Amino acid sequence: MNTTIPEPDTARKFFTVEEANSTLPLVRLIVRDIVELYADVRDRRDRLSAIAKNEYSNAERDDVYSEELEAVESSIYKDIEKLKSFIAELTEIGIEMKDPETGLIDFYSLQEGREIFLCWKLGEQNIAHWHELDAGFEGRQLL
Repeated sequence: MNTTIPEPDTARKFFTVEEANSTLPLVRLIVRDIVELYADVRDRRDRLSAIAKNEYSNAERDDVYSEELEAVESSIYKDIEKLKSFIAELTEIGIEMKDPETGLIDFYSLQEGREIFLCWKLGEQNIAHWHELDAGFEGRQLL
């Protein structure tokens, strides 16, 4: 049994509202890229899946498109890696990506000595909401 007390995460960056807002010009660009690329990858994966289902049901037909389908699949994997690099950029800044579909992100912050999230979503002008770490988007409250 391990009786050591875990040390606090000293690598975690805590933002004031002002510091979080000051990152938004760069963050907005990264998040916009994530949302657009995520939607594109999701759509291409859905189409590829539908084509693959159709191909399996028509197994007697020559697969003249297999090379093209492999190229599309390869481009999807490359774009997934690009998404991971965009998310890594946010992580490096100290931001957590919560929803790549809507562009929802959280910044760690402190309020009255406890950890909270400052919450921002693509399309919002500034950081105007916060929530408890376990509350999620539904628990957002105005600052």
